[in-house]
Amino acid sequence: MGCNKVIWILAGVAVTVTMITILAVFYSKSDGTQRPFTLGDYFNDTFRKKSYNLYWISDKEYLHKTTDRNLYLHNAETMKETLFLSNTTFDKVGATGYLLSGDHKYIALESNYSKNWRHSYTASYSIYDKENSTFVTTVSLPPEVQYFFWAPTGNQFAYVSNYNLFLNSDMNAKAVQVTQNGKKNEILNGVPDWVYEEEIFASNGAIWWSSTGKFLAYVEFNDTEVQKIEYSWYGSDQYPETVAVPYPKAGSNLTKVKLFVVDTSNPSSPMQVAPPTSIASSDHMLCSVTWVTDERVAVQWLTRKQNHVVVQIYDFDGSSWREKQKFEQTSKTGWIGRYGPLPLFFAEDKISFYKVMSDDKGYKHIHLVKDGKATAITSGKWEVIYICKLTKDAIYFVSNQHQGVPVMRNLYKVLIGSSPSDTQCLTCDLDEDRRCQYNSAYFSSDASFYRMDCYGPGLPLYTLVDNRVSGAAREPSTLEDNTDLKNLLSGIHMPTMKYGTLKVSGFESFKKSKKYPLLIDVYGGPSSQSVSYNFKLNWGTYLSSSHGIIVASFDGRGSGYQGDEILHTIYRRLGTYEVEDQIAAVRKFIDMGFIDTKRIAIWGWSYGGYVASLALSAGTGLFKCGIAVAPVANWQYYDAVYTERYMGKPVENSDSYKNSTVTSRAKNFTKVDFLLVHGTADDNVHFQQSAQISKALVDEQVDFEAMWYTDRDHSLSGSARYHAFNHMSHFLQKCLGGVTWESPLQRCYIRLSRSLRDHETAPEAIEKRKSANQQTPVSNTRLKGAQAQTMKTAQSLAGLLLLIIIQSSWQVPDQDADRSSVLLNENSMFSDLSEPPNMKRHSEGTFSNDYSKYLETRRAQDFVQWLKNSKRNGSLFRRHADGTYTSDVSSYLQDQAAKEFVSWLKAGRGRRD
Repeated sequence: MGCNKVIWILAGVAVTVTMITILAVFYSKSDGTQRPFTLGDYFNDTFRKKSYNLYWISDKEYLHKTTDRNLYLHNAETMKETLFLSNTTFDKVGATGYLLSGDHKYIALESNYSKNWRHSYTASYSIYDKENSTFVTTVSLPPEVQYFFWAPTGNQFAYVSNYNLFLNSDMNAKAVQVTQNGKKNEILNGVPDWVYEEEIFASNGAIWWSSTGKFLAYVEFNDTEVQKIEYSWYGSDQYPETVAVPYPKAGSNLTKVKLFVVDTSNPSSPMQVAPPTSIASSDHMLCSVTWVTDERVAVQWLTRKQNHVVVQIYDFDGSSWREKQKFEQTSKTGWIGRYGPLPLFFAEDKISFYKVMSDDKGYKHIHLVKDGKATAITSGKWEVIYICKLTKDAIYFVSNQHQGVPVMRNLYKVLIGSSPSDTQCLTCDLDEDRRCQYNSAYFSSDASFYRMDCYGPGLPLYTLVDNRVSGAAREPSTLEDNTDLKNLLSGIHMPTMKYGTLKVSGFESFKKSKKYPLLIDVYGGPSSQSVSYNFKLNWGTYLSSSHGIIVASFDGRGSGYQGDEILHTIYRRLGTYEVEDQIAAVRKFIDMGFIDTKRIAIWGWSYGGYVASLALSAGTGLFKCGIAVAPVANWQYYDAVYTERYMGKPVENSDSYKNSTVTSRAKNFTKVDFLLVHGTADDNVHFQQSAQISKALVDEQVDFEAMWYTDRDHSLSGSARYHAFNHMSHFLQKCLGGVTWESPLQRCYIRLSRSLRDHETAPEAIEKRKSANQQTPVSNTRLKGAQAQTMKTAQSLAGLLLLIIIQSSWQVPDQDADRSSVLLNENSMFSDLSEPPNMKRHSEGTFSNDYSKYLETRRAQDFVQWLKNSKRNGSLFRRHADGTYTSDVSSYLQDQAAKEFVSWLKAGRGRRD
């Protein structure tokens, strides 16, 4: 359908763009050498898209660390590079990361990384003197540092250890301890507690330097009144440990915060910066700290309800921080921002600022806030995603303005003071092949240069742009174009991505005479956007490429980047419209005519697991099965900052809390197959959530499947992640049926099947029979007419079960074709065969032509005659809804040639290694 926006009205709301992933074999030509994208490919680092790490250190210079871990200094103007730090220096302390001082004379090398929560970690740091090429021995940091931060100028640095803040202003002096009251799970200085890290700062630090390093701001987090979540860490000891984390759940006590500013010349006397009276009188949150000048700081304070924010500007009067000016913003239809207030960008006058906020029509646009009044700089039925850079002349930002398509991202520029405020797109016309329609940029200090980041829909591309010139002279230089990945994927039969809205008669490439299984891949959380032009290689790629499943994602009501009317529809009513819209989307897909209504599934992770669970329990009869990974069961179990942003407190919205639970609908799971997956050490969506779902299902005598991952967190990292996706794949195999899948049995005999590839001659016994029969051997096993993948038990040899797999590139005949005439006619099967290629093992465990040599010696005429004699015209080949065929060649082996085949193996032609 393309990208022309067609609006489908659902319950009075314009519903957004959908993405359908289609099995490429049905729509793109192949030379027969391409293979499907497999689950192994998904987890293989070889198939990872590459980015280009770049750290600007001046107007035109940046650092780049190569794959061999050498650090180079690049000059964007002269295009010259010099070695800045060798990998041998990194190796001396086992460093994996680095942080450069403000004066560029020192480097903090980061070692012994140990992950904590999503953003937080501990590490050890060694200070390296760049000028003298030695490590600084006069500075000794603790072995476990929670946060390290250089000042923007000079070589001062601050760090947090054991929840206390330390300041070092002299490389030859000992660090000064600024705070004394830090204690785990009680008082945290300079590092956020769990909820602030996850929901507000999205960072492991809460320290901000002023522009010259004269002042240092930090937050004190007080969790003494916050209840703790406790869960077991099983490890390997005789008794499990108990992990306790302060975690404010919906309606419970919030973390209390205080903002302090330290004068680095007198660090022993931090000064508190008090919130405005209107905020301080009730529960509140601190959202951002922005230094305007050395003696002016702006703070965003948010009410607990999160529908009212105060931007308070403070000035230093010589002894304390006093309120200078403030700006207040209130949402009448929902909450502030997307996930909270967006950042501030101060103008040249150092008092007015630019901020992205909702305009009077509900679309998020850039506003200039001056003297307490906000004036829109951009406008239209599209949204500014974020501001990239502010200079004295222009604002650079990313938006989805181009063509009115919300899934696009382009870089724009608007001149300051221009009238009208016309926007200029810097990326819309860059490439004619539509490779780059999801873009961003990373600017140098004065915006003279920027790294252009193209994330899709084609392969990611990173280029360097000289922003000082225009026209033809602006030709970007390539930093990373992912050519290696392109070459790898050229051998992969990749799915085709289709984008569109739901008010269509169908996607042209689909043949309505065929019916395909459908998997809905859902997230559905507030402000989210599952459908985008971001290039992805994921589980959906595997399912679609290898198994012919249509994987579709849909952004309905509650999704982001399309205005507050759609976004705020689910305010105070989670679990309603976002679920209804997924169900409505399935019905629309069915109406298009290419979906097998008996093979529809849905799956999701986190909020997506919650939506999937509610969709399955809605009693629609649409879904045969579904998977929920780490789902929410009851919003009262989730954190207060996230939950109350959309639902309010439980005491204020009790009906919605009660009606939105998965557990209350447990009995509705009796008619669907359900797989529940969770990690026992999930610090985000606690295992408690799935435990409650499990309990409710058992109480209702619902038969379901569950998989728990011991000591794994919300992301199910490491070996658990592969196991989870493999397990989910087999669950879908059972559910969707008739789709070609890799099985454990198949994997067991990969090496045996692979060995057949190495032998071009058939066994002597078969050669003798071949001569006796005086028949012409088949010259190719590449059958035209259908795509077959056969896996049957062949024979037992010395207790070892042999597995024979046949997979050829067939074109699928129409569903209503006469299969007996198409598949069993000798001429149609064998007259157009040529010399067979060597057998090729595919990563999912199947083989192309792995039986070709044996079949070649048995003669096609013999095989066809056996088909006719056994009267298998209607049953030999089974057509599946995904368009593939399975042939029962193993029966032929058992009936005619098993003994000879075993003899061939015994003769050494097929190694059992």
